[in-house]
Amino acid sequence: MSQLIDKSQVGQNERQYHIAVAPGEVSSVALLPGDPFRVPFVAEFLTDVKEVAHNREHRTMTGKYKGKLITATSTGMGCPSTAIAVEELARVGVTSFIRVGSSAGLQPGVEPGDLLVSEGSLRNDGTTAAYAHPGFPAVPDLAIALELKRIANELQVGRGGFAVHSGINASDDAFYAETPEWISQLNQLGILNVEMESSALYVVARLRGLRAGMICACSSNLVEGASLYDKKNEKLKAGWMNSIEVALETAVALDL
Repeated sequence: MSQLIDKSQVGQNERQYHIAVAPGEVSSVALLPGDPFRVPFVAEFLTDVKEVAHNREHRTMTGKYKGKLITATSTGMGCPSTAIAVEELARVGVTSFIRVGSSAGLQPGVEPGDLLVSEGSLRNDGTTAAYAHPGFPAVPDLAIALELKRIANELQVGRGGFAVHSGINASDDAFYAETPEWISQLNQLGILNVEMESSALYVVARLRGLRAGMICACSSNLVEGASLYDKKNEKLKAGWMNSIEVALETAVALDL
């Protein structure tokens, strides 16, 4: 039994196994898209861009935004890979995280391209059950959430073409197991949107003394029949870019 490995101590002060990033290669704040091919979308806003690593689903780039060093790392899909990304980024120096992803609307009037600011997550995942009591809340850092909402509203007034919504979202594990009955239940609970990562982000961040928030672009509306697979949906691409801009401005405003 003396050879048991304590995973809480594995990988400290060295290059991380999954994300392939080492201490000194990232900043104190990271933007977290799910898709590795959306990391370059973040880089479009940055100067002095450098690709640090791309291992498995985790792609990492750094650059400067208004003089502040920014990291962007993709989490992949779902809570397990998100938890790994957050744990390993924390071990190399990241202390604040903002997820910039896609999410499906669950309330009428939420349209593709709208911005969705998370006030907390319904933990319908298995990963966080391994971390915390079932009653432990999955909530963002309050200052980050409030600043995301404030800046998103300012951007909407100046730019238009989208709406800003805030509320409780759900984090599901099984994309294709979201039945009409489940979607209806979430809708009746007043859940604003559903995605697959934020509950792990919030719980791991809280347990590790880190800060986290989320702003997503609406990809579809599951109660109004909006198309989920419209690859030509320019509103969604615009929503991604708007969410990234809001997250970057929040990182600067709060000096994350």
